[in-house]
Amino acid sequence: MDVSRSSDPRPFWLAGRPATGDAEGTVTNSHDGRVVGAYSIPTAEQVEHAVAAADAVRGQAAALPLHVRAEALAHVAGRLGERAEELARLIGGENGKPLLWARGEVGRAVSTFRFAAEEARRFSGEVQRLDTEAAARGRLAYISRVPYGPVLAITPFNFPLNLVAHKVAPAIAVGAPIIVKPAPKTPLSALVLGDILAETDLPEGMFSVLPVPNERAGALVEDPRLPVISFTGSGPVGYAIMDQVPRKHVTLELGGNAAAVVLADADLDWAATRIALFSNYQAGQSCIAVQRVIVEDTVGEEFTEKLLKAVGALVTGDPADERTQVGPLISEEAAIRVESWIEEAVAAGARVLIGGTRDGAAVAPTVLADVPAGAKVACEEIFGPVMILQRVGSVDEAFAAVNDSRYGLQAGVFTRSLDIAFRANRELEVGGVIIGDVPSYRADQMPYGGVKESGVGREGLRSAMADLTYEKVMVLTGLTL
Repeated sequence: MDVSRSSDPRPFWLAGRPATGDAEGTVTNSHDGRVVGAYSIPTAEQVEHAVAAADAVRGQAAALPLHVRAEALAHVAGRLGERAEELARLIGGENGKPLLWARGEVGRAVSTFRFAAEEARRFSGEVQRLDTEAAARGRLAYISRVPYGPVLAITPFNFPLNLVAHKVAPAIAVGAPIIVKPAPKTPLSALVLGDILAETDLPEGMFSVLPVPNERAGALVEDPRLPVISFTGSGPVGYAIMDQVPRKHVTLELGGNAAAVVLADADLDWAATRIALFSNYQAGQSCIAVQRVIVEDTVGEEFTEKLLKAVGALVTGDPADERTQVGPLISEEAAIRVESWIEEAVAAGARVLIGGTRDGAAVAPTVLADVPAGAKVACEEIFGPVMILQRVGSVDEAFAAVNDSRYGLQAGVFTRSLDIAFRANRELEVGGVIIGDVPSYRADQMPYGGVKESGVGREGLRSAMADLTYEKVMVLTGLTL
């Protein structure tokens, strides 16, 4: 069903089957205000049905043969690839993301499910001889990983397909039922994923996609039949969930104000081009978008000139235009907030080097200098196309500036020195250090997550599979080893 051309609300997915509720939601495009599509909202009784079904199938799901899990995941990867252009345009419609990035997101989702299929086939136990002591003669341990149980996945608007994939794919790979609550502004991509999951041989109850409003999520969070919560979103909401259910297994992928360090030995043209693009891709609505640029003083003037030239060359405008690199934010309200943070910084003494203006839901790519340390654009996550420029006298000062944040997701360091690269890895208080590139780089198979207030737990298929399971030991006795 083409949502953009149909007046009927798209059904949600209830225990593997399409269903409709008694209310509808509407998705609009933040660039031009057009209606992208409508979707049906589940009733409380239907949500209860989905949770009960997930709970009922947990044993069957955990016992699914590895080839069944892997084949289902491979099927999803293939079908996402076949429907790639449709999905890219749908993402662009509901999210405001330029086609350039929307197509990239679909390609990443294909890879996420493909990697999950490969990891599912390798999801085996290990053995450990215990006869290292005389008292354990003849004993052998078989160590397997067992899913905690059904997963509640709460996903954000900024990657409405691939961040859903990063929760659904590892859950299926380990044999855990999953209920997805997509972001209310961008549920359509997740509902298409439900279409594709329904084509597989997964048992009923293995998945549900429930686009309920945020104010109804609390009941799902508290339900004891959902022992695992995987949340991606803002820090205040994530930590409120953790506080609400302290005895559950909660993983949080939260925010950041990612730093890119440019040292004197860096390729300045490469650094300027990459930082300009990846401060502003997704309109800055990525938790690893470049927000803080920390430049060694000896190359400060030269780099700033190159950076401003690169930012000024970015193509902004209609996300449906093939050439557009920077589109609108998710809503005009979000853009107004970003504009107010820029104005606050300027009032406190910051200088606007480029940008700083707003047109509806769009904010021009912005570079600020001389930003006071206490300004929101310096110490909070702006989630918009804004970066601040800070000059430092040494590597010591640069790394101290990176760590001077309550966030710690990823950092980028532009240097040609292998010694400095390993020093950065030792000293920077982040979950990932990207050498020679922006902190925005992420390969979907690698461990991904933060420290400090950037969250707990890791994504990346193998890491997420470990996060959704616990080790179980069986000891065999009386063996001749």
